[in-house]
This record gives sequence, C-alpha cells and structure tokens, in this order.
Amino acid sequence: MHTQVYEARIEDEIEVKHVTNPRIRKELSELINNYIPKKTETTNVSMRIILKDDVPVYQPARRLSFPENQAVNKQIDEWLDQGIVRQSSSEYASPIVLVKKKDGIARLCVDYRKLNRKLVKDRFPLQLIEDVLDKLQDAKVYSTLDLKNGFFHVEVNEDCKHFTSFVVPDGQFEFNKVPFGLSTSPSVFQRYVYSIFRELMRKGIVIIYMDDLIIPAKDEDEGIEKLKKVFEVASKYGLEIKFKKCQFLRRRVEFLGHVVENGTVRPSVAKTIAVKKFPVPTTVKQVQSFLGLTGYFRKFIPAYSKIAKSLSDLIRSDNPFVFEQPQIEAFEKLKKLLTESPVLSIFQQGKTTELHTDASQQGYGAVLLQEAEDGKLHPVQYMSKKTTSAEEKYSSYELEVLAVVNALRKFRTYLMGNHFKIITDCSAFQRTMDKKDLVTRIARWALLLEEFDYEIVHRSGQRMQHVDALSRYPVAIITSDTLTARLKRAQQEDEYTQSLRSMIGSNNDSNFFYKNEILYKYVDGRELIVVPRDMQTEIIKSAHEKGHFSAAKTEGVVKQEFFIPNLSKQVQNVIVNCVPCILTNKKSGKKDGFLNPIPKEDVPLSTYHVDFIGPLPSTNKKYQHILTIVDAFTKFTWLYPVKSTSVEDALDKLKVQQKTFGNPKRIITDRGSAFTSKAFGDYCTNENIQHFQITTGIPRGNGQVERIHRTLIPVLTKLSIADSTKWFKFVDPLQRILNSTFSRSTKWSPFELLIGVTMRNKEDLHLRDLLMEEMMEELQEQRDELRQDAKKNIQKIQAENKRTYDRKCRNAPSYQRGDLVVIQRTQFGTGLKLRPRFLGPYRIVKVKPRNIYDLEKVGNHDGPKLTNSSANLMKFYSPG
Repeated sequence: MHTQVYEARIEDEIEVKHVTNPRIRKELSELINNYIPKKTETTNVSMRIILKDDVPVYQPARRLSFPENQAVNKQIDEWLDQGIVRQSSSEYASPIVLVKKKDGIARLCVDYRKLNRKLVKDRFPLQLIEDVLDKLQDAKVYSTLDLKNGFFHVEVNEDCKHFTSFVVPDGQFEFNKVPFGLSTSPSVFQRYVYSIFRELMRKGIVIIYMDDLIIPAKDEDEGIEKLKKVFEVASKYGLEIKFKKCQFLRRRVEFLGHVVENGTVRPSVAKTIAVKKFPVPTTVKQVQSFLGLTGYFRKFIPAYSKIAKSLSDLIRSDNPFVFEQPQIEAFEKLKKLLTESPVLSIFQQGKTTELHTDASQQGYGAVLLQEAEDGKLHPVQYMSKKTTSAEEKYSSYELEVLAVVNALRKFRTYLMGNHFKIITDCSAFQRTMDKKDLVTRIARWALLLEEFDYEIVHRSGQRMQHVDALSRYPVAIITSDTLTARLKRAQQEDEYTQSLRSMIGSNNDSNFFYKNEILYKYVDGRELIVVPRDMQTEIIKSAHEKGHFSAAKTEGVVKQEFFIPNLSKQVQNVIVNCVPCILTNKKSGKKDGFLNPIPKEDVPLSTYHVDFIGPLPSTNKKYQHILTIVDAFTKFTWLYPVKSTSVEDALDKLKVQQKTFGNPKRIITDRGSAFTSKAFGDYCTNENIQHFQITTGIPRGNGQVERIHRTLIPVLTKLSIADSTKWFKFVDPLQRILNSTFSRSTKWSPFELLIGVTMRNKEDLHLRDLLMEEMMEELQEQRDELRQDAKKNIQKIQAENKRTYDRKCRNAPSYQRGDLVVIQRTQFGTGLKLRPRFLGPYRIVKVKPRNIYDLEKVGNHDGPKLTNSSANLMKFYSPG
C-alpha cells in the first residue's frame, strides 16, 4: 500500500508516467522513495581563503529587535550543536542580515560584501559547454539531477576559519563549514561535487557542469542502472537532491540552454523567445523601441537600413502611422535575423562577456552578449519578463536590481565562474550595492550577487535601447580557451609531461589522468593542469602579476588551477626578478649595516644639530615654521619661529645665535634645500664651520633634533588646542622648560651643563635658589669633572643604543663601484603614496666609509640625477 501511494505521488509530482516499462518505472519510484543522504563518507576538499592584503575587515554588529535577536540566537544555538559554527575571537568580523523566506521564516545570512572585495577568486576550471554537449550525442535517454547547495557538507580549512567570523549582538562566531555569502563558496562546492563523482565521470556514467548533473544512456535499462550508481555515491556523501526539478529517463531534456533529443543537440527556444514573441507595434513609440533593439545589432545584419526602411519611415513626423504588409514583413524578418547566426552566438568560456539589463514598470529585460571570433559583442541569449502586480509597486532602483538578479538566475549556467560586466543605465545601482544597511528585499538580492564575479558599468539610457525595448514590451514567459590550447600543444612537445604519460600506463597512477587530451593531476579534490616546463614561469608570472602578491599568496593562486613541481622555489625566483616588486616592496629581514654614532666633543657649543619643523598653522605674523638648534653636548635647545624654510631665515637665526655664543666647530643638517644651497655653504666656509649633511632617508643621523621635534609637536598642539594659530606664544616658555629639564643621556639639565647653574624660573623660586646656591659652590671646582662625567654618560647611552640597534641588523652587503641598485624613496608628498617605494636603477660611482655610497641615475625614471644613500636603503637591481 505504501509503495502504491508513494508511486502515485511520484507520478504526480515528478512525472514518471513517460517510463513505458512497468518494471523500470517501479524501480525508479523505489529508488527515489528510498533515497536517504546518509553522509557516511567525506572528501579531502576544504575551503582555503586567500586575501589580497592582511588588513582585517571588521564591522560592528547591527542592531536587532527583540524578536529578531531571539531568532538569531536560536539559529546559532542549532549551528553550535551541529558543529557548523564555533565561538570566535578573530580580528575579522562581518555583520549579519536577516532575510525572510517565502514562508515568512527569517534566515540568518552573513553580509560578507566587504570581505569578498579582498578575496582572491577561486577559479574552478569548467569544461567548455560545447565539449559537454558533444558527449550527449550518442545517447537516447537522459536523466538530470538538481543538487541542493549543501555548503555545510564542506569543511573550512583550520587556518582560514577566522576569516569567516561574524558578529551578532550577543557574541562573535566563526564557521567550521563553508558559509553562504562568500563569493568563493559556490566554486568550492562545485569542486566538492566533482571530487565525489570523479570516478563516475571518468567512466562516462555522469556528466557534470557546475551543480547540474546529466546521466546519458542508450536505453531505459542502462539509464536505471546508471541512476542506481549515481544515487549510491550521492547518498554516501550526504548530497540532497531537489527531486521536483529533476527529470528521469527522458528522451528529451533541456540542459545548458540546449534541447537534447534522440542524440541531437539544438539551442533552446527560450534563448530567443523574448525576441520572437515581441508584440506587433501599434504606435510610433513601440516602433522606436523595436528599432532600438534591432539597431543595436545592425552591424551584424547585412543591408539593415534597407530592411528596416519601411519601419524607419513610420517614425518620421510627416508620415501617417500605417502598419501593413511591408512593415509586417520587415518586422518579422528583423526578428528572424536577430535569433539566428551570425547575430546570435554560442557561449564560450573565457571570452569577454557582458550582461545588459533594463527595467520599467511594465517589465524587465536582459541580453547576454559575448565577444565572438570577429572581436565584436554578439547576443547569446535574450530575456524578457512582465512584472507582477506586487513588482509594479517597486521603486525604480528596486526594479533595476530585480532585472539584474533575474538575469543572473536565468544565465547562471553561463556566468558562474566567469568574470563579466553588468551594463545598466541605473546610476544608483552600484551605490545601492555598497550601502551598509539595506532593506530586506535588496539585502537578499545583494547576497545573491556575491556568488558572481562581476563589475558594474553605468551607461546612459540612450545607449541601452536594445534592452529598454525588452523591458517595456515584455512577453509573458521567457533566457580562457587560448591558454588551454597553448598548454595542450606545449604538453605534447614537453619531455616531462610525456614521461608522465608513460608513467600512467605502466604504474596505473590514478593521480595523473587525461581529459580532453590535456594532462591533469588530481590533488586534494582539485583537477590541476600539469604545466610543461616551457610555460611554468609564464603561468607563475601571470598569477603573480594579478596583484603582485607575496610568495605564499602567489603559490596559493597557482595551486587553484595548475600543478607545477617545486613550485615554492620557482615562485621565489619569479618574485626576486619582478621589476615592480623590486621597486615597490620593502626590504625584509634584518637591516643592513650597524649604527655609527657621531663622535662627541667634551665641551658645549662645539656641534649644532639644525633643522626646520612645519608647516604649522600660520600666525598673525605669518610664522609657519620653527628653526630648531640643539647643542650636541649639553642638549641645550633654541627654538626660533620663522616664516619659511629658506636659507635666508636659517642664516638670520644662526647670526642671532652667533652674537651670544659665537660659532660652533660643526653644524649637522639634513639635505633640505636651505642647507644644500650655495649661500649656506659659503656662510659655513667663511665662518670656518664644518658642515655635515646626513645621508638621504636616514633621519637618525640628525637624531638630536628629531627627538626634540617628536616632543615639540604634541606639546604645542595641546597648548594651542583652543586656537591653533596661537602656537607662537608658547614657544619661549616651552624652550625654557626643555632647557631646565633633566636629560637622560647627561643626567643633568641642558641649562646646568651650559651655564653651570640651575635655571631660575618663577615656579618654586625659593627651592630653585637653594639648589642654585648649592650647585654654585661645587660647580666652580667640579665643572671639568662634571663635563667629563656627562661625556661618559653620553657615550654609555650611545653604546646602549648601538647594541639595541645592532641586534636588529646584519652586516651590510658589499656593494662595488659600478653595481646597479635601487634606492628607497624617502619622500611621499601629495600624489606619491601609490608610487613605487624604490627608485632606480642607479649606478654606484663612489664607495664611502660607513656603508654610504654616491650614486648616479641610469635611464629615464623618477629620482634625482645624482644622490647618495646608505646600504640599508638600497638593494640590488636584478630584473629577469
């Protein structure tokens, strides 16, 4: 009784009445009735997540109402019990969105849109549609299976689980199983399905394209036996089947946009019904819309103007609207031409693809176009659909999103796994997709779009008349090969791949196999193309140059599609010889060269460290900078507000300094324009002052003044927070405080070492006087001893600093005169943040002590003609 009832239900819902043999019909009913996804076996396929950079994506939890929060907690509790998620403390976190299903139940989805922008796409190598269809031509009976997206069957790699983290008001969690919403989830599930049916595919029992399965057979007997094998494997791995969408033992089925019947394959009527059913125009406006559709493809229709003349004449204002035999003939002929070759093209993997969509209150339309052999975009399939009464109430941008979503569903077989452009005349579409908070309907659609690899291009409505016509006059019901060829040829000429072919025959090694005359290796659930030696560097370069990734990420990208022995070593060789990486990447490992402290005198006012700081907010007197002078021995500091960083301002303040303290023996500066000028050099020469300029990009060479500046800026900022243009009035008090404060390196205040007494300030005057009297009594006798003690303290601190610095360094490379090098860019002003980190090549023209080199520019590129640099800011220029 149970079998009879179920058989009646099967016949009603899944339609098995067409199976003429009663025995086979009964076996089919029992096979479906007894199917249980047991999940007794698993595969070694897991999801690996590779990001384009290491900057975490973190978004706070979104607010939920009390009932929504209860629903979320209930769902998470179920997932925790099933081992689908676990608690997380990851630095990554994506928010959730609650999406209501048709039955009104809310489903928890993670909004991974920001994370998806960082994901390196998992390119699953799909077969050519033509090759798949060719395999069906010897069969007479067909069965098709539709699998549910059982992402939760597939594990996430342990090292990648923290990327999947999501936050809710009551906590943070991460997925153990592959989640919905990640752009790579569909391709991972496809790989999982392929690994499950791999043996059956090799035997020709089942053919798979994405998650669509077809089982070809010569007759019903063979068909039922193949179905049993497929069901057995599917049950072992726990696959769920959408039986209502399946077809069993049919002599005619639709598969991949084609009708397969009695060993023949032809395009489905659904591809062109949107054009064939276009309503006969009854107004001038409708004629204009139809001509907009046909005119877009006029370049593929010989004598288009002549054919369309009778229709074009109707839109002229001086002609009456008469739609009679000449117009009807032109109308029908243009529809026929649009739905056959050479206008209509067959879809091919890897070709440039565009999806054009448009929507109106009456309906929405789409055209899938692809670049053909002539280099032009040809239509592959049309879609047109009337809006429902509920959809008619949608806003314009909701209708535009609806058009895109339905087109993606319609053309999913073609678009999944391929990069394509969505062309729309709705400028708000991209902004809508980027919004943080979306209404539930749009949020559901936005998450569906995450499965696809697309870019959005806005195009004016005037250039979208071909899809505008399909949206305004809808019908009721409507839908990298070159590289592979080169690999195939190269494998045939390569000794390495030929030796593998002989190994397959002798050892029956199942890891290597041939498919479509191309050698593959099966590794961790992936069918990887074996790359011949001559193309290995090219493939690695291609993967690396997608984003000039690190070695690990480049290796991960290559391993998604290709098998190359000793891959890590070859990736390193490619990156070492990559010119953009040489110019852009930071030097890794310990720094080159050890610290070389500047020898110190044991008397004050012998060595000055000089530099500008600014620009600062302009004051009433137009001051925007401070010239800082620091005495190297005592650390005494002079702060001079100036209007610019010109040599005139610098010399003016040095001459003010000279009136009281005379000249130092030497001045140490950076290579700013004021200090490299002829006027500054002449001043130092005339005053018998040695002028030392620090090496470009080594601010530690003028570290005394750099340390003062690190203190100066935040203190001035806090003091002038009420009015930043008033910083000038705080400079003198700040200078007094700096010079009366204890110094770590000398163990004395700068003022005491220079003058010999404690600075008298208005604060704590009595205490200051007592200390000053005590100091004065001892200072006259102990001044020389005090200064020697200060020198020892300075040297001690220098030695300590040198040990600390040298622990992080290594011996500098021994560059020679004539070597080609690149040097680190030391200035990143406006517009330079994205420029390469290194400049070059430069040729070494002189080797100096302390790892310093004089350089001259080679070729035409950014950077000074002559410069100098240190080993720590250089690396060899060695392009491949």
